[in-house]
Amino acid sequence: MTIRITGTGSALPEKTVTNFDLQELVETSDEWIQKRTGIAQRRISTGETVAMLAAQACKKALEMAEKTAAEVDLILVATCSPELLLPCCACQVQDLIGASNAVAFDLNAACSGFLFALNTAQVYLQSGVYKNALVVGSEVLSKLVDWNDRGTCILFGDGAGAAFVETTNEQNLCENGRSSGMECMVQGSDGTRGMVLSCAERAVNSAFFSEEKIESSYIQMDGQEVYKFATKQVPACIQQALEKVEMTVDDVDWFLLHQANVRIIESVAKHLKADIKKFPMNIHNVGNMSSATIPVLLDECCRSSKIKRGDRIVLSGFGAGLTYGASVLVW
Repeated sequence: MTIRITGTGSALPEKTVTNFDLQELVETSDEWIQKRTGIAQRRISTGETVAMLAAQACKKALEMAEKTAAEVDLILVATCSPELLLPCCACQVQDLIGASNAVAFDLNAACSGFLFALNTAQVYLQSGVYKNALVVGSEVLSKLVDWNDRGTCILFGDGAGAAFVETTNEQNLCENGRSSGMECMVQGSDGTRGMVLSCAERAVNSAFFSEEKIESSYIQMDGQEVYKFATKQVPACIQQALEKVEMTVDDVDWFLLHQANVRIIESVAKHLKADIKKFPMNIHNVGNMSSATIPVLLDECCRSSKIKRGDRIVLSGFGAGLTYGASVLVW
């Protein structure tokens, strides 16, 4: 049984915030931001919610896959920024798109979330429990950012990306002889270093106990530690995935990485000894959208025909936790 992505979709808020706009808020400059991150602008919500963006992306993915919402078996939403703790975002998406027959729940692995959700969907589908799934990464990080902190407010944007995944018993041979579908996935976590990237939830506060110290509810990040982790772990994770399917870097047509920082992506390419031209990027226009970056980039590459049937693709990312993952697939 083969698992294939047959539809993709994405959705971004209407409002664009440029580096020049941020110069009015904090001590920074367009040159400083672009040199260190590669980001020129990002999309920021002016009312669009995580669920709304996710639903829009899902509808586009279903349209590409030529499926109706009623045919969806499973909805997995990866997010670390939901508006509601209850109900979960996936159940809100189920309601918004009318997928009345689906099972729905959320996952939180931060920026690795889409990959973790894709892996979860693959296990469900390969086991025969379900035949298809909508896998979504959706974030409104702008509400978690301290807009007075120039170290974090320059990085993040809002958006959502979705993929429709389904099983097939056909071999799906491409013209180049490759079989279309998922080839392997690896994932991991290192909780010992988790606090280098964190964001506090509610403090304990009840009739029986109350926290004396209330921590900041904004994203806190040790940028240097995150950079060191990413530049070491991502290439190692990709190599591990390729070794599982007895492939090498030369067998890969495209590397679609989490869009956190251009310098991280360039470092990964250097470690892998891979041509940077194989690493499509959209961080310049949308910034770091956490779990949404990989599916949004995948959708862009698919709709622009950059990715063609038979291409071998590596998806890889890292995030708070610390979490990391990689998958290999043939389009």
